[in-house]
Amino acid sequence: MLNPRTTSWRKLPFTALILVLGLGLGACSRGLIATVGPDYEEQKPSVASRWQAPQPDVRLAHSGNPSELRTWWHQFDDPALLRLIEASQVVSSGVADARARIEDARADMATAISQGLPKLDSQVDIVRARTTFGSPPFDWTRYQAGVQSNWEVDLFGGISRQREAALGSLSARHNAWHDARVAVAVEVANAYVQYRYCEILLRIAEADAHSRKQSARLVEMAEIAGLRPPSDLSLAKASQADGSEQWIRQNGVCESSVKGLVSLSGLSETEVRHLLKHPETNIGRLPEPPKFRLTGLAAETLMQRPDVRAAEQQVAEASARIGVAEARRYPRLSLSGNITPQLQTVSGASLFSPYTAGAAGAASAATYFANTWSIGPTLNLPLFDSGKRIADVEAAEIAYQAAKSRFQSVARTAAKEVEVALVRLMTSEARLPEARLAEAGYQKNFTATDHLYRAGFGSLLELEQARRQTLLARRSLADLEQERVAAWIALYRAAGGGWHDKPDHPPEIPLGKDPGYPLTQQIPTDGRP
Repeated sequence: MLNPRTTSWRKLPFTALILVLGLGLGACSRGLIATVGPDYEEQKPSVASRWQAPQPDVRLAHSGNPSELRTWWHQFDDPALLRLIEASQVVSSGVADARARIEDARADMATAISQGLPKLDSQVDIVRARTTFGSPPFDWTRYQAGVQSNWEVDLFGGISRQREAALGSLSARHNAWHDARVAVAVEVANAYVQYRYCEILLRIAEADAHSRKQSARLVEMAEIAGLRPPSDLSLAKASQADGSEQWIRQNGVCESSVKGLVSLSGLSETEVRHLLKHPETNIGRLPEPPKFRLTGLAAETLMQRPDVRAAEQQVAEASARIGVAEARRYPRLSLSGNITPQLQTVSGASLFSPYTAGAAGAASAATYFANTWSIGPTLNLPLFDSGKRIADVEAAEIAYQAAKSRFQSVARTAAKEVEVALVRLMTSEARLPEARLAEAGYQKNFTATDHLYRAGFGSLLELEQARRQTLLARRSLADLEQERVAAWIALYRAAGGGWHDKPDHPPEIPLGKDPGYPLTQQIPTDGRP
């Protein structure tokens, strides 16, 4: 440390002096004289304090907060789903674009931090030349090294506001990156659930086609024996063909779903098919989503969402931009200087006696040393610009109001998504028992009608009608079960999602508002800035 009682400030190199002053004053997060522009006020979503839609009766589930939702996908206990989600994160263009925007904002943040610190540049050059003034030439060599420094003093907080704006932009883009990751995971999960749902429908179609084939075979035997009219055989054959057509169509839908998973994950089709077939217990079975409740106030839940947080950080950025524009209306002070040691050597004919003949004059040489330095302040006073700076301030204020309006709009949309997800979930949960009862009833009716027909006491039309009702009931039950899983995934997405990063690869983001902070700090693995 420098002791003011023992240190000779005159002997201290001026560049070091500038650096010391710059680090001392630049570390301040406010302007030296004043900090113009409004201080940011934290935004609150203008939504109801409580959720209007009822929540599921979940007694043992965890609450819907990011620290617990970040392991939500792992609780599915489905290796295929986890592998597909992890692979999709690597190849997703949306995630890559969001990550690239973080790097752009990181560079802007570093630039904003550097604006409040002294800038040092150095230059070294060697020049050798030969000159003649109508006499024997003489050689001239110059060795020069210089250091230049420049530092803008943050008088009215324009630089500190620029740092605040850069930090707001960086935080917003990091939240957008987190939102992109959650969105990709949800898209893959929905595609995976859709494939498992397709497998269920394929099994239903296969069983139905086999049943129709067996019925047609029995009707054909009865028609040959003269026990059934030819019209029954025609109807049975038509029903068999219809069942085969539905199975073929459903199989094509499942194959298309596989292609979609290949595209989303970037894995080879062979690997995707292997994942979907192992373990065999997952084939034709929908994954069971972990249940959770939304605890706390509605506004707190919405602020968990990365898109809402990104919108809120954009408001902070817009607020700081007002101060940046306002500071341009005030004087700007900068301190610059340089120090340039120089060594020159002149050899050949005497520079002072160019016409002197003789060997002595020809062999004369001289060496000169010079040390040039300069330091001084520069004050920039804005005088007249036809109202441009005032217009920039007004434009920044309008942009700030627009950012606040956009934040509230995003929050309202988020609240709607949560409410809709809750309604979907509660509706599907309430309908499931009724759908199961209906499916069981239609199955019993079909079984009884089939027995009567085989015993010769029923009609084929009644049997086919009972078959269609049973098939519709099975499909309705499968639709409802798929809707319930999709509703849980939608609620996870609406609640903000969560992400679990590997412990040895945590994301990094510049968080320092002041130059004294490190440019890069680790952030919590739950994705919160």
